[in-house]
Amino acid sequence: MKVCHKCMRELPFETRILRSDECPWCLAPVHCCLNCEFHDPGAHNQCREVGTATVRDREAANFCGAYRFLEGDRDGRGSEVDAAKKKLDNLFNF
Repeated sequence: MKVCHKCMRELPFETRILRSDECPWCLAPVHCCLNCEFHDPGAHNQCREVGTATVRDREAANFCGAYRFLEGDRDGRGSEVDAAKKKLDNLFNF
C-alpha cells in the first residue's frame, strides 16, 4: 500500500513513480525523500542509501536515482493493516 507522507491517504499509483507525480488529494509531490524507504532522519544526510546527493527540501520532488517508494507507513502500521486484511479475507475463502 502506497501512502502519501503529507495527508496519509492511500495513493492509487500501480506503476513506477515519476518525478512529476503528485498526490491526487493534497497535491504533495510523491517522488520525495519523505516517501522513500531509505529516508531516515537519524542517518547521515537523512538517507540510509550510500552515495546519494544532499537534498535540502525533503518534501520537494527530486531526481534521486536510489528512490524506492515506502510501502505502508513509517511506523509499520501499513504492514499490520495489510496482514489483518489478509486474515479477514482468509476467513471467507475456503
